[in-house]
Amino acid sequence: MNQQRSVTGLILSRQWHDRDDGQSLVYWLSTDQGPVRAEVVQQESIFFIGSEDLPRVKKLLDPQLQWRYEALSLKTFHHGQQPVLGCYFVSQRELGIARSLLDDAGVRCFEADIRPTDRFLMERFVKGTAEVAGEPVAEDGYHNFMSPRFKPASYSPSLTVASLDIETSITHKHVLSIAVHIVSEKREEVRKVFMIGSGAAPLPYLEYVADEPALLSRFQAWFAAEDPDVVIGWSIVGFDLRYLQDRCDVHGMPFNFGRGKAPISWRVVERGSERVYAVVPGRVVLDGIELLRTATYSFESFSLENVARELLGRGKLVHDVDARAFEIEQMFEDDKQSLAEYNLEDCVLVSEIFAETNLLEFAIERSQLTGLEMERQGGSVAAFDFLYLPRLHREGFVAPVVEDASQAGGPGGYVLDSEAGLFNDVIVMDFKSLYPSIIRTFLVDPLAMVAGDDARVPGFLDASFSKRRNLLPRIIEELWSARDAAKKAKRGAESQAIKIIMNSFYGVLGTPGCRFFDPRLVSSITLRGHEILTTTRDLIEAQGYKVIYGDTDSVFVLMNPGDDVAASGSALVQHMNTWWRNHLAESYDIESFLELEFETHFTRFLMPRIRGSEKGSKKRYAGMIAGTNELVFKGLESVRSDWTPLAREFQQELYRRLFHDEPLDTYIRDVVETVRSGECDDKLVLRRRLRRSLSDYTKNVPPHVRAARTAEEIRAARGLAPAYKHGGWIEYVMTVAGPEPQRYSESAFDYDFYIDRQLAPIADAVLVFRDTSLASITDKQLDLF
Repeated sequence: MNQQRSVTGLILSRQWHDRDDGQSLVYWLSTDQGPVRAEVVQQESIFFIGSEDLPRVKKLLDPQLQWRYEALSLKTFHHGQQPVLGCYFVSQRELGIARSLLDDAGVRCFEADIRPTDRFLMERFVKGTAEVAGEPVAEDGYHNFMSPRFKPASYSPSLTVASLDIETSITHKHVLSIAVHIVSEKREEVRKVFMIGSGAAPLPYLEYVADEPALLSRFQAWFAAEDPDVVIGWSIVGFDLRYLQDRCDVHGMPFNFGRGKAPISWRVVERGSERVYAVVPGRVVLDGIELLRTATYSFESFSLENVARELLGRGKLVHDVDARAFEIEQMFEDDKQSLAEYNLEDCVLVSEIFAETNLLEFAIERSQLTGLEMERQGGSVAAFDFLYLPRLHREGFVAPVVEDASQAGGPGGYVLDSEAGLFNDVIVMDFKSLYPSIIRTFLVDPLAMVAGDDARVPGFLDASFSKRRNLLPRIIEELWSARDAAKKAKRGAESQAIKIIMNSFYGVLGTPGCRFFDPRLVSSITLRGHEILTTTRDLIEAQGYKVIYGDTDSVFVLMNPGDDVAASGSALVQHMNTWWRNHLAESYDIESFLELEFETHFTRFLMPRIRGSEKGSKKRYAGMIAGTNELVFKGLESVRSDWTPLAREFQQELYRRLFHDEPLDTYIRDVVETVRSGECDDKLVLRRRLRRSLSDYTKNVPPHVRAARTAEEIRAARGLAPAYKHGGWIEYVMTVAGPEPQRYSESAFDYDFYIDRQLAPIADAVLVFRDTSLASITDKQLDLF
């Protein structure tokens, strides 16, 4: 008999399976003792119904399904808070059939969309890491626990990470080479390339195999022996793994990429465009593009070339996008060493991007905070459910169903009117995490809104919230404390993950697809934010200062001439925080968690006018930070990817000169002359996103669509695959013949377009305060009068 043991580890994957004796939940973990597979057998799937619906439910389900029900000490969240019954099914498939039958009959099924693997963990408050206890059986490369016990645990994993990239033949469609770069704290770095070829390989990490089946077979055997925990790449699921799966299918061979020689479970979702999802048992698959977006990174292009250039200062070893496919084939025929180096370099770039941005640490922390899978894209609503539902159950309620996903949300953030002009000494005062602070201070919470309690805090739209029975404020309090500890310990990835989660709660409550969506909830956050912003402005101006702008959680204050800005700004912040603390204690008998901070001091600040108006812009400004001369642009052309590099460069230098009181006229004339002379054609490329398929543009076809259609015609004539069939980014130039794709442009540039439509709007936004314009400055005709 095996001995009882317990291990602690990070959950890598989760699946459910139908067995002869019922449904099994399978979890894979990475532990200090090696990989662990934990299978929980005979686990029923469950949803809830109102007890009054039992007769109808029995009539509908009894003839078709094996199921049971049980009375529970839970009530519905709405609809009179009626008692509910738990409905139990032998498998998730049976639950799905039952749900469809009841939905068609108009019977509400509560929490029917919760995955059984998630419900098992959340009801045990297991998030990301777990302690698993039972009797393990040693298998080939891992330990298997059958019917173990799970409980929450803290754990810092040390993972082996493999960066994967493949190269393929555009002509024959088969795989030419597979490269892998493995990094781990537990062992030395590994570099490996498998390639179809013969003879002696010219590189120590290059291994030749006879043909594509041999390539696929040898790679799988080697990869299983290396046994990484995490696989990373660039579009790795939608391209690399799916391509390998397709080629294995062509040859009638398995693609057992998971641990224990398990195959990948694929799911394809069609929502406008196709999205492919993969579950690899025992491993985590992280796509660099999706994870960067989840971690709120922003790039003009998420191509590996561009991201690597911006983050690492170097890019891929082949640059011409159109020629790349044919160049790869040429290297395969004539220079296999260069192909191996190119293939491996793509893997190394991805590894280094993950290291530079702490993406793996971010994914781990996010999973440990929310309970979601590490590779889960987005998932804000699911994370909210994972944290909220088990607490709600312990308060005696089941969660409501989504009533109408088409409902409108609440009002957005409030923006104060701005004052246009060029100013000295403007400070920005910012409420720290305003929406989470409002939730925590004013107890905005789904349960608190429906709980019967006389001690309440008023909200908006006739909402009010219990002071005693609330969940979300306490969840935020726990996350807030964890973030403060992470910041103090300089754990940046953890701090960022917590910030994103906390800030997502407002968005979740304002999403009609959320089961707790209610306009009263989201309005009690945003309208309270409006009140806080306008009250703060009035109080600041009562202190003798002028507020020239405000946006959602920030106010821009013009300091008085001669002020010690640092001292005056700090005193103003302290006064405001004290006022809010006293006001909320006296008015509502609640503790204030609102915290105004002195964020930035701009020594020079420009608020542009709205074109054709004397009013100031909103969400568009520029300033120079005190002590650094760093320029900050918000909403202006220099931070917008749909403006040319020339325009952005022009704006940055123009504002630098403006803020340093340097002459502008000569610089403007020089730039215009440089454009006309053709000296900066490489900076005149426009870049726009095609958000729909090209065929969907039928009326008012904009320039970038016309350029993309021209590009597709040229590519088709050259035997190249379509590049913009499902949208994407197009780079184009404006010529005397109209818009042309930059890569295939042949006509002369339309320089007047660039001067009038790119440079003039930027210059005139500044020159209007000097009663002149770009046209006036660059007019070469003498004024004879």
